[in-house]
Amino acid sequence: MSPTPSLSLTPTERRASIALAGLFAARMLGLFLLLPVFAVAAVGLAGGNDPAKIGLAMGMYGLTQAFMQIPFGLASDRFGRRPVVLAGLLLFVAGSVVCALSHDLFWITVGRAIQGSGAISAAVTAWLADATRPEVRTRAMAMVGGSIGLSFAVSLVAAPLIVGSGGLAGLFWTIALLGVVCLVVARWIIPVVPLAPKPVQPAKPMQVLTHIDLLRLNFGVFCLHLIQVAMFVVVPPLFIKEGGLTSAELWKVYLPVILGSFVFMVPAVFVAEKHRAHRAMLRLAVAGLVLVCALLPAASHGFYTLAIALTGFFVMFNVLEALQPSLVSRVAPPELKGLALGFYNTSQAAGLFLGGALGGVLVMRGGPSAVFWAACALSAIWLLVTWGLRPIGAKH
Repeated sequence: MSPTPSLSLTPTERRASIALAGLFAARMLGLFLLLPVFAVAAVGLAGGNDPAKIGLAMGMYGLTQAFMQIPFGLASDRFGRRPVVLAGLLLFVAGSVVCALSHDLFWITVGRAIQGSGAISAAVTAWLADATRPEVRTRAMAMVGGSIGLSFAVSLVAAPLIVGSGGLAGLFWTIALLGVVCLVVARWIIPVVPLAPKPVQPAKPMQVLTHIDLLRLNFGVFCLHLIQVAMFVVVPPLFIKEGGLTSAELWKVYLPVILGSFVFMVPAVFVAEKHRAHRAMLRLAVAGLVLVCALLPAASHGFYTLAIALTGFFVMFNVLEALQPSLVSRVAPPELKGLALGFYNTSQAAGLFLGGALGGVLVMRGGPSAVFWAACALSAIWLLVTWGLRPIGAKH
């Protein structure tokens, strides 16, 4: 009998995981900094009085991300993770500089498009998968997910302070600086990890596109991020209404909610890895999402009940953010891991884009409860789809 694999990260795995989580955190902080303040700060720009143009500037990043994730993922399979990540980060920095130098919303929209075209999420996730064993990969993915959550919380506090002292241009220069920090990390800190050797008969890209379990996981991340964005169309105004907060004080809610969700998320991920129960934990987390969304219409009428329900949402969200990309990297052919994660991240970007649009329509027609019940229904469909996910290693 072969010995049981160690569930401890090796020094190389730990270094790669921390460095890649830090890279993800710095880059995502550069994106999140814009969310709390852009709609207000853009008013002083030419074209800044048009909400449609502001929405286009905000959404342009996600649109170009959706188009470029697959090419970047495929390129990382062919040319290696590091050069592709460096190229994407250079585009991100260039787009940030264009935004910082712009005094017109049109050119900020152009800069946002350039930022988004550096779509490295798939390449970074594949790099992390290359650097870790399957037995500890979900934990490494959880480190990345946790770093993204902390970046979101930090952005809510930092963005108003930066805009207050340096204006919108100062915010974009800060974002550009964070991109440079990411370049340094990607070039000199993350260890080199060789790509998996190509088999005699390599898999074809169409096998990734049509693989039923990968399609299930892609549908899952689409649902998760559609629900997340739709929820945040209605949750901030509810906290302002029920808690008497201002928009600048919302971080006082988000920070403890996100930190509290990590406390419950970490044991769930550890149990899934220890018992190799990734599929069971995935189903349990999606079922938990159905329950939380079903409780939100009632919970939304009180400040503390809403905060508790939102904590529950983020527990499920963070567990799913760790489990799903880990499962994609296990299911996909090793030589096309970047491509598979490219499709995965494209589905994520599509969910982000549609979540805001659908959330706004539902609020106009049925109020916040319509958003919560729609999220509950979509989560239930996702649970049914996820139930067919097969054991790792089952033949396609």
